[in-house]
Amino acid sequence: MSVAQYIDDLLGGAKADLFVDGTWRGASSGRRFVVADPATGEPLTQVADGDASDGSAALTAADRAQESWAEVAPRARAILLVAAFDLVHENTNGFARLITAEMGKARGEVAYGAEFLRWFAEEAVRIDGRTGTLPSGRLHMLVNRRPVGPCLLITPWNFPLAMATRKIAPALAAGCTAVVKPAELTPLTTLALAKIFEEVGLPPGVLNVVTTADPATATGHLLADPRLRKLSFTGSTPVGKRLLASAADGVLRCSMELGGSAPFVVFDDADLDAAVEGAIAAKTRNIGEACTAANRFLVQTSIREKFVERFAASMDALVLGPGTDAGTDLGPLIDERSRRRVHGLVADAVADGARLVVGGELPDGPGYFYPPTVLDGVGADSRVVTEEIFGPVAPVQSFVDEDDAARLANSTPYGLAAYVYTRDLDRTLRFVPRLQFGMVGVNTGVVSDPAAPFGGVKESGLGREGGREGIDEYLEHQYVGIAR
Repeated sequence: MSVAQYIDDLLGGAKADLFVDGTWRGASSGRRFVVADPATGEPLTQVADGDASDGSAALTAADRAQESWAEVAPRARAILLVAAFDLVHENTNGFARLITAEMGKARGEVAYGAEFLRWFAEEAVRIDGRTGTLPSGRLHMLVNRRPVGPCLLITPWNFPLAMATRKIAPALAAGCTAVVKPAELTPLTTLALAKIFEEVGLPPGVLNVVTTADPATATGHLLADPRLRKLSFTGSTPVGKRLLASAADGVLRCSMELGGSAPFVVFDDADLDAAVEGAIAAKTRNIGEACTAANRFLVQTSIREKFVERFAASMDALVLGPGTDAGTDLGPLIDERSRRRVHGLVADAVADGARLVVGGELPDGPGYFYPPTVLDGVGADSRVVTEEIFGPVAPVQSFVDEDDAARLANSTPYGLAAYVYTRDLDRTLRFVPRLQFGMVGVNTGVVSDPAAPFGGVKESGLGREGGREGIDEYLEHQYVGIAR
């Protein structure tokens, strides 16, 4: 079966249309745009190219469904989410094939993405409030937690299933309706997820998906619509700042999961083998195209040479190739623009005096592949450490002591994730609180989990996704004072 046929089969004949008010429909303009395979550069299929009228129709449907969805019993909302979880699992191979086709990686994301559906199904029935007599004794206090209202959920291209479920699941669990705008590079997985929700019986209008090649036109105007009450965005910090400014006029509730520049700190007492293994995981997860990916490797001077030697050997052993090929460790970057940018960062670092240990050469053949690359002796002002790389490139710097490590780690406007390797518990308890990051992995290269709060500080964003905290982003408090 061809990839195009496979896509049509998974979408159940929806033909990659918009999903608005429970129906599949083409864009009002009749336009479509191409989604390509990053492993070959070849087109996969065409998707409906929604415009402003389509975005407005989606918000109208969400607003119309809001009151009735909020009144649905929490257990009933949970049952629908569990049914969606089960159906995604039943279609693991299909989702894996779809994610690989449009984003370039394999099946690992499916289980992770599906788990948000199950986690927030469990949280739906645990939305609580509080009650009690006020200290004055004059009033009885009742505090209810209510859904915020219709939400605009804007997802990125790098985790097309997990970033959708991480927003959709808590919104629906809380009793909110939603308009989802997936990234134009990877819209197919979100459409397949909408098809899942349709099959499990989600009421019309509760979930709407608008695909578009022009996000500002299709959904940007919704931020000024008083019916919209919540914006959740995952993407770059510059775009997030513009969205926050636009959301200010309507005083929208906002969740922002933005850029990162994660330091990976290795102290001289660390288990070096474990540190190298964790470094590989932290750098190459999702081909390095993750906001939590290690962006800078800070290694204590006394062990830097040993670490670089072992790390470079492990990076060099990774196999590049399409996600459909057995034995492939790393797939392609998302597009040629991204590959040129990553290669430019490497070239600039070498020109500034960094030593290219492995990688750094553009491979022949089709697709947007880039080799695992290690740079040693990188300057503090090099673009490869001051900018988010979003690719399998690892710049190594050295530090002298804890003060030096903390200074280098925090020398960024970002504050999403950090990683620390040490076998000294006292050092862990002393050093980690100095790190200005929302998430810290100690002796592990992967911290993301649906049951844990995900989010950053400084220019890495606002709010949290996942964990018990994730559903709070979609709830507001209502205080009721009752005369005694």
